[in-house]
Amino acid sequence: MGSVRWAFRCGSWTPSRSEWLFAAQCVQREEKDRIGQFVFAKDAKLAMAGRLLLRKFVCERMRIPWPQIRLERSPRGKPYLAAPLQVTTTADSAWSFNLSHQGDYAVLAAQQGVQVGVDVMKTTMPGSNSIPEFFRIMTRQFTAHEWSTIQSAGSENQQLAAFYRHWTLKESFIKAIGTGLGFNLQRAEFHLSAEPLTQGTVLHQTKMHLDEEPEEEWIFEESLLDAEHHVAVALGPANDGVSAPRPPPAAFTLLSYGELIASASPLTEEDPAYWDSFRMKAEAPQRQRDS
Repeated sequence: MGSVRWAFRCGSWTPSRSEWLFAAQCVQREEKDRIGQFVFAKDAKLAMAGRLLLRKFVCERMRIPWPQIRLERSPRGKPYLAAPLQVTTTADSAWSFNLSHQGDYAVLAAQQGVQVGVDVMKTTMPGSNSIPEFFRIMTRQFTAHEWSTIQSAGSENQQLAAFYRHWTLKESFIKAIGTGLGFNLQRAEFHLSAEPLTQGTVLHQTKMHLDEEPEEEWIFEESLLDAEHHVAVALGPANDGVSAPRPPPAAFTLLSYGELIASASPLTEEDPAYWDSFRMKAEAPQRQRDS
């Protein structure tokens, strides 16, 4: 059973003119147009990296030539491969993939034979609210057990990290099942591993209760991309209903820009005005720059 875990750090990517224009040539025209509409450069970079990650995966692991890849979105926003051309083996068609981007990273998780969802979140202070006020506003998103775990984590910063850890777990699950915003987050309750989450490790002992019943067939991988970024990968039951040994949890590989575009080929002509528009954007809202 194959697995892919890729991350690209957009926060440290300051694209040159040639890099940005080439990236724009290598995504579908409607994707390029949508990315160009972002007000801030940070959001445009995250979205661009996400589309390039998806195309890199389909090209290199599903073995579909870059120009023949057609990506679409479900009504709930989940990316999928539309009308794929013939792939080389039956196993290739069993891949499931998912994308997330937030904070400084775009990430992709893919797995053969099971549903997969991924979510990344940066531990950031909640704007103008204090942490207790932020938690009060978010009360309905977590169960009493989860709030107990979050609020017993230690300092306010540790509590905030525990909050985002739970949040990525919940989001990875609902992205895997494709339910979207209509899902009541309190239905999925997480019981964290007793082992601390540290950089350089991937935990997979956390368990989920769905509607108060333990879900033994779901596996959740948790890791830190750096001290501020939590990422969770949800892996569902086998698509064929046959339980099989799962591979060991996979760490995320951090890609360079060169690796991100290693298999890319242009789909459209170069558009110099696209660079002019991008370089006029502020990097991020003032509040994010201050933080």
